[in-house]
Amino acid sequence: MSKTSKTTFSRRAFMRTSTLAGGGMLIGFNLFQSCKPKVAPPIDLSQLNYNDFNAFIKIASNGAVTIFSPNPEIGQGVKTSMPMIIAEELDVAWKNVHVAQGVLDTKNYVRQVAGGSQSIRFGWDALRQTGATAKQMLINAAATRWGVDASECTASEGVISNAAGETLGYGDVVNEAATLEVPENVKLKEPKDYKIIGKDAGNVDITKIATGKPLFGLDYKAEGMVYACVARPPAFGQKLVSYDDTETKNMPGVIDIITIGEKARVHLNGDNQNWSVRLSDSDKVVVIAETTWQAMQAKKALKVVWEDNNPESTAQHDQELMSILDGNNFNTLRSDGNVKKAFAEADTVLERTYESPFLPHNCLEPMNFFADVTDDKINLVGPVQTPAAAAETVADMLGRNVEDIHLEMTRMGGGFGRRLYGDFVYEAAEISNAIRKPVKMVSSREDDMNTGVYRPAIKYRIKAAIKDGELTGYHLKEAAINDNMYGLIPNFFPAGAIENYQVDVASYDSNITTGAWRAPYTNFLAYAEQSFFDELAELMEVDKIQLRMDLLEKVKGTDDERIQYDPERMQNCIKMAVKKSGWGKKLEGVYQGFVNYYCHNTHVAQVADVEIENGNAVVKKITCVVDCGIVVNPLGAINQIEGGILDGIGHSMYGDFIFENGVPVANNFDRYRLIRMREAPEIETHLIQNELSPTGLGEPTLPPIGGAIANAFKAATGNRLYQQPFSKTPELLKVPEKEILG
Repeated sequence: MSKTSKTTFSRRAFMRTSTLAGGGMLIGFNLFQSCKPKVAPPIDLSQLNYNDFNAFIKIASNGAVTIFSPNPEIGQGVKTSMPMIIAEELDVAWKNVHVAQGVLDTKNYVRQVAGGSQSIRFGWDALRQTGATAKQMLINAAATRWGVDASECTASEGVISNAAGETLGYGDVVNEAATLEVPENVKLKEPKDYKIIGKDAGNVDITKIATGKPLFGLDYKAEGMVYACVARPPAFGQKLVSYDDTETKNMPGVIDIITIGEKARVHLNGDNQNWSVRLSDSDKVVVIAETTWQAMQAKKALKVVWEDNNPESTAQHDQELMSILDGNNFNTLRSDGNVKKAFAEADTVLERTYESPFLPHNCLEPMNFFADVTDDKINLVGPVQTPAAAAETVADMLGRNVEDIHLEMTRMGGGFGRRLYGDFVYEAAEISNAIRKPVKMVSSREDDMNTGVYRPAIKYRIKAAIKDGELTGYHLKEAAINDNMYGLIPNFFPAGAIENYQVDVASYDSNITTGAWRAPYTNFLAYAEQSFFDELAELMEVDKIQLRMDLLEKVKGTDDERIQYDPERMQNCIKMAVKKSGWGKKLEGVYQGFVNYYCHNTHVAQVADVEIENGNAVVKKITCVVDCGIVVNPLGAINQIEGGILDGIGHSMYGDFIFENGVPVANNFDRYRLIRMREAPEIETHLIQNELSPTGLGEPTLPPIGGAIANAFKAATGNRLYQQPFSKTPELLKVPEKEILG
């Protein structure tokens, strides 16, 4: 029997207009759980072009269907998968659906955000209800025309049928449907009846991407637009003293040279920063020119004097973090039982420290944004993960009403958390406000890497107590730079599985700007904990898999509402990973490493296969099992899973970012090592099939993979790895010569 869902929005909120230029109906929908039915539509709907709306279904008189996707598309595939959910319940053929990117609309929708792998999870119920409600209204219109009860009618692929065999297309009744009341209850499909959800669907933008059509922020152009490049302090903590633009202002194409920074600085020193990073206190010098190249070349010709600061270096960061770990000034996030007593009474104690560096985001598309500030309106266009926060911040910064701002989202050439922060939006808006021209602010690769936002350097210290062969205590400490919110999740595994369990955090302030990096909180912690569990199992002389399974068993039936992971779902992932990877079968020349992890509401288990080539351990294959509930688009899911694994391997193996005198040593890819195509291993993915609501996929497979390969390297070389990137200690990746000869 189909599930019945109660409609949570009024007719006025659901309907947007009953007439289009070509006839038809615009059906608005709230993509998320917080619908706002009291928002009144404009008075004269017939005069509006449908592109003025950002979140609706368009059904034209000819039966054509357009579904607008309101969330930022960052490569995670929501522009494809979210409309698929609507189309499924609407019961239209996916091949006949056109998908378009919506604009920011804070009056009707909440959480137009790309972050945390939460878009599908938060939108699942509302998206299905939207499609089902639209279908029922169309069925009701057809039933009225036929003079029959709606219960006698069915719809499939845009065609409505009755018991007598008569049919009407959606386009035949769309205008009549626009006059009907929104049904209070609608039936949602059972998963067994899905025709679109669960089937492979190609990226709706793939043809445009492959043929170079304008989709990204860097592609956007407007009449009269000029280009701007910003000279920012070369070292963190520096401030502008003076600049000489004598040579610059006479260069070809240069239009103007100005300074900015005051408006953003004043606003962002307030309490409400809306996903804003702590910006530099310095003014910045901006070159405005006719082309990007002219602006970039002219910026290089500027002679800028920056005041000296107290420059920070990686060696200093390492000392500070280690000092924190050795101290006692921590905030406790969770404390179960009595950890001190457990360690005092332990037969054996294992303690290890794990270290990670700063990391840049290195999006393929550098930061950029378009702004056109006029007396009447502020138009913003570009790639940003948090459009609502960006719009609110710009309005506040410039002393304008947020209603004055129209923000359009372009497709993003990567984000990984970098585009959560709108510093590049604020710069573009402040420049346009100063020169009163439409302007595109464009950063170079060097700008992105030298003056960006970074994953903070972090150190973890993990300590375990063993008494009578049992794990009796577990103490996790974090020392992070700037803000410990980016490091720990105190209620993930093994929370709840160990009687005496404590999580402590501490940090110290740095001038270096830090923020979320792909899979924040867990991107390094998963490797540290999963490596520790392997070593712990060896010390306890127990099976590595069984140790994890036994701990998960202790969490079953818990009444601790803080626990977020599901022990049974995790055990199922572990069992499948063991089976599919051939774990423990001791294949000749193959060394394996295992991990299991939960983050972003998704359960993952992974096995890494390592082989020896020329004396070095090399990753050859990854077996990955994922439980993310119902999979909307399997093709897109596999892409996300594999992308997360490769990103995780690349950064755990090679990602390193060093500061000397406050300046990054690497400012381009010639000095910053990324994984190469020939280094990508085979990846075999298995999805746990169930009918639970979908969860995240953009991030969950990245955090644990470092632990899988570290554990496999240990099996191959006998060496434990406590520091990322692993390539920093190449001697630990080699097999001892005596073993090679023997």
